Parts: sequence; structure tokens; C-alpha cells
Amino acid sequence: MKGRILIVEDDKTFRSLLQTILEDDGHEVLAAEDGLKGLRMLRQESFDLVVTDLKMPGKTGLELFRESRTDPNPPMFIFITAFGKVDEAVTAMKEGAVDFLTKPLEDPDSLLTLVNRAIASQGRTREYITLKEAESAGLPPEELIFAGQAMQTVRKLVNDVASTNANVLVYGESGTGKELVARIIHLLSPRGKANFVPLNCAAIPENLLESELFGHEKGAFTGASQARQGKFELAKGGTIFLDEIGEMPVALQAKLLRVLQERVFERVGGNKEIKADVRIIAATNRKLQDEVAQHRFREDLYYRLDVFPVQLPPLKDRVDAIPLLAGYFLNRFSMQIGKKINGFEKDALTAMEHYAWPGNVREMQNVVERAVILARGTINSFNLPEALLSKPEPVPRDSRDALKTVEREMIIKALGRHGGNRRLAAEEMGISRRMLQYKLRDYELLNDKG
Repeated sequence: MKGRILIVEDDKTFRSLLQTILEDDGHEVLAAEDGLKGLRMLRQESFDLVVTDLKMPGKTGLELFRESRTDPNPPMFIFITAFGKVDEAVTAMKEGAVDFLTKPLEDPDSLLTLVNRAIASQGRTREYITLKEAESAGLPPEELIFAGQAMQTVRKLVNDVASTNANVLVYGESGTGKELVARIIHLLSPRGKANFVPLNCAAIPENLLESELFGHEKGAFTGASQARQGKFELAKGGTIFLDEIGEMPVALQAKLLRVLQERVFERVGGNKEIKADVRIIAATNRKLQDEVAQHRFREDLYYRLDVFPVQLPPLKDRVDAIPLLAGYFLNRFSMQIGKKINGFEKDALTAMEHYAWPGNVREMQNVVERAVILARGTINSFNLPEALLSKPEPVPRDSRDALKTVEREMIIKALGRHGGNRRLAAEEMGISRRMLQYKLRDYELLNDKG
């Protein structure tokens, strides 16, 4: 299987060598002499694979890789780097790159082996992405969902269990992406072309949850003017995702257990058995073992659901993924709002990397959307909520001091541009005048007009 490959390399001789090797092997190859041109070509054309140098003028290979991750269908990446820059290549692999080679290229076969192996896997990847896009518009690329070293174990577990029909129980704090992981398991499974039907057990009133799950017959209860299918019928042949399963009432847990054991159910008010041809993926932010010990969750149901547990790490344990995730959300909201934002300033990213993110990825999404609305040109720390800047405990001393230095200089420059007018300076920085006054006092600038 041959692919369409983009080479990005500033060394003309080495670029020509790589192009010759790959074209002689039958691949279609285009080339760019630096990262900026490479990015333009990625925006204009579609490639299966990018082979790029790490260190280049204008835009590095790592920057090129990270910017490409915001595309709905990003290409795979192989890096070529000098021996002393291997650490950067390893960082890229942790974020989803295929592999890397070191300069000088010892053997053309080493390049061809990596390239052909990557292209051979592309068929499955493209099929998965097509299914993903058809099934759930706007679902982030796989590289974003599994961004960060802490998610690589999760990625392996997902790939291992997807092809089976085993029940899966996804653990994780609110906002960690439990439903996204469930959708990927479904899409990679033999049931991937059938329906994925989610239900949040905590969002449905207890007296309506049974009907939502199993449907009801006409006249089953007051207001049931016609028969209605439940989630289990709608998910026939596919997957039902039961989010916040720990919130399910104990009485209803017994009925769910019967579905898992006998693979049949009845609608509310009916007596006809309906086959439950579904896979069950459940999720919870609780410790279900503790719920079992407190008799709030049935032990037999717990063991039926917990066949294959998957634990999602909180965002605070995925610090290496924060720049990639933030960049994706920035690009997404910039397009939605119709506003051009040229990335994050260092102080903003530093603040984001040292924040605990109790709301996890969902909280980051909201923070970036707000920052895009407030920002002018680039996102800085003044466009972030105060909560991100008022939790200094987890931030190392040197990082905190550096952040304060940057903020102080920005305030001085903003006041200088507006002749000391604090209202205009505050508006430029996207903060309230009260917040500016607080920072002026904190940085001992009340008598400093910049």
C-alpha cells in the first residue's frame, strides 16, 4: 500500500535524498523547505504521512505537528532529528507521533520500514475516522482524546477491548472524557456501524428512568398516550452508554442485571420479551466498590459491569497534553466565533499548566472559549479566569515568579500605551478595572505610570 507523503526539511540535499528514496518505493511525495511552507501545504492538501525535521527556521517540526492536530483528519508524523535532539522526538511520540529517525540516515531501509508500516496501518485509521465523523460530528481526533503520556495505557486498553463484546466500566472524574472513550470503543468494534446511544442516569428523574431505558406501552402510566421505544431498543445491534451508573436506583439495578444475565427485557406496562442485542459500556465518577460496601449498589451488578475497567486520569496528571488540548479548543472557538487569535502567550500557558483543573477537560474547554471572546490578537493570562491565577500552591517558585514578572511588564506597557489611563489599560488586557487595581497594588505599581 502506497501513500501520499509530505517531506518538510530545510537541508536541500537531505530533502532531495528523502524524496528520491520514497518516490523510488512508489509513494507520491511533495516537499517543503521549512515549517511555514509545510503548514500551508497541510492546510491546502491532504497527506497520509508527514516526514519532517525537528529543528527548522520559522516553525519547528514539533510546532508543525501540534498545529496539524487541530485538523479533523490529521496525517501521521515521522520525525528526523539530530542525535542530540532525541528528547524532543520522544516528546512528540508521547503526543501521538508514529516514530523518529536520527541524522545522518544510516540506511534507506530504516526509513522505508517506518513509512510502509505507518501507511499500512492507515487503512484502519482512515476507516475509523470516517466512522467517527459519520457517527459523531465534532468528535476530536484520536490524538487529542489520548493526548499525554498518562493516556497511553488507556489507549492500549481501548484497542484491546474494542473488538470484543465485553462490558466495559469507565472510571474518571467529571469532565475527563468518559463518553468520548466509550464512543471510540464502539466505533472500533464490530458494532461500530450501528447506533451508539448514551443515557445519563443522573439526569433522568427516577420515576422516568425505567421508561427511558426499556420503553413503555400505550397506557402504561398517565400521559403514555402511545407506545415508545427505550434506549435498549434504539441501540439494537450497537452500544448503549450508561453514564453515571452509580446514580441508578437500586430497584432499577435489579432490572438491568436481568438484561445482562438473560439478554431480554420488557417495556414498562408490557409483557412481551424483547431481545437485548446491545453492548453495555457504563461510566462513573464514584468508587463503585465503596457504593457496594454501603449497599447503595448491587454487588452482582457491579461484577457484571466491571468485566473490563478503564480508569481515566484527571487533567492535572496530563500536563504534557495541555498545550495540544488548548490549541485545539482555541482553533475550534476561533472558527466558531469568527475571530483570529494567534495562539497563547507564555504566561497563559504557564498558568494553565500549573492549574489543578477540578473540572478537567470540560473546564478547559469553557476557559478557552471565554479567553477567545476576551482576547485581542493572542491569549494572555489576563484573559483567563482569576481562579487560574489565584492558586499558587502547585506552581514551583521559579514558575510563579516568572509569571508575575511577565504580568508586571504587561501592565507597565499597557499603561504606557494609554498614558496611564487605567480604564483603557484594563480594557486592552481584558480584565476589570478592579482587577487591574488589585494587580497594581500587588506589584507595587500604584505610583508607577509606566
